[in-house]
Amino acid sequence: MPCLEMIGRQTYQDFRIIIVDNDSSSPLPTALLEKFPRLTLIRNRENLGFATANNQAIHLAEDCEWIVLLNPDTLPDKKWLENLYKAASDHSDFSFFGSRLVMAGSPDKLDGTGDVYHMSGLSWRSGHGLAVLSASEDAHEIFSPCAAAAMYRREDLLSVGGFDEDFFCYNEDVDLGFRLRLAGHRALSVPDSIVLHHGSGTTSVRSDFAVYHGHRNLVWTWFKDMPMVLLWLFLPAHVLYNIACIILYMVRGQGEVILQAKWDAVKGLRDVWAKRKKIHSCSHVSLWSLWRIINKCLIVGPRTKYKKSS
Repeated sequence: MPCLEMIGRQTYQDFRIIIVDNDSSSPLPTALLEKFPRLTLIRNRENLGFATANNQAIHLAEDCEWIVLLNPDTLPDKKWLENLYKAASDHSDFSFFGSRLVMAGSPDKLDGTGDVYHMSGLSWRSGHGLAVLSASEDAHEIFSPCAAAAMYRREDLLSVGGFDEDFFCYNEDVDLGFRLRLAGHRALSVPDSIVLHHGSGTTSVRSDFAVYHGHRNLVWTWFKDMPMVLLWLFLPAHVLYNIACIILYMVRGQGEVILQAKWDAVKGLRDVWAKRKKIHSCSHVSLWSLWRIINKCLIVGPRTKYKKSS
């Protein structure tokens, strides 16, 4: 497993590894696992989803201050982890951090420098598809990091309940980032923490599976996390975007799956609203800080798409 090999070459080595195998068809070879004495392997008998698998690891890491997530379809630079930890030390006013993702197949292009959250509920990776040389070399605030390669303070994750396991996968990291923001935490993009990312390592971005979970969870995230004043203010944009998505996917021949996604999103709103009440009763963030970080462009660029973490 190339990802695991690169973890073994990190310049910073004070860590333990927890691998969650979600019933994969290609189990890791025993010889490879034996190279890492501080490795714990969790084998699930079925695919429990990205959210549940990460929660399993988070709860198991009781002796860790920081949780660093890394997808199997990534190749971290040897100073990736060292630079994340340095950023946490240098920027104590931030509590979760994102890596600079670079396209593994086109290493001169960015896969993303952090997640952007739009007032409509759409989210995307900032800088996706742009030249690496065009990106800022300065650490900067982002809405949330892509969980394919990100670091969080463990106590903060536990305080907001970790990943929402009802999401299964897709958009769950944006939802987590939103809830952390509501709890008063901020996210930083770390440009020298570099990771090559293949992307869509387990599912195709336009597969029925991805379309269903991506668009269902997009609605749930928006209704669950958006403060009431902003929810009413941005409601027209949310409705218009969802209508546009339905039309687009019907033209692409995926009308049945997009309609099912939106219908199931609506059916799940009662449970979402119950979660919302608990989240916002403990909110410590000002509306101004959210207004400042939420993208409010009226025209969304051609590279934007619903957020996926894989």
